[in-house]
Amino acid sequence: MRTHPHAEATYRVVPLKGGAFGVEVRIPDSSPTIVSSFATEAAADAWIARTKERIAAESTSGRWFQRR
Repeated sequence: MRTHPHAEATYRVVPLKGGAFGVEVRIPDSSPTIVSSFATEAAADAWIARTKERIAAESTSGRWFQRR
């Protein structure tokens, strides 16, 4: 079974200029990226949780590598 490309990603909430928050996403063998902009740290944390849930669901269904 193939592994979802983001299964090993790590996520970290980072403060941005102006009081907003971003999420640093690190995928092995790739450059990190910042997903922005979230008004609160809680909103950024919620995005991380939803993303992890989606990746887990796609990993078990194999849906992530099917052509659309």
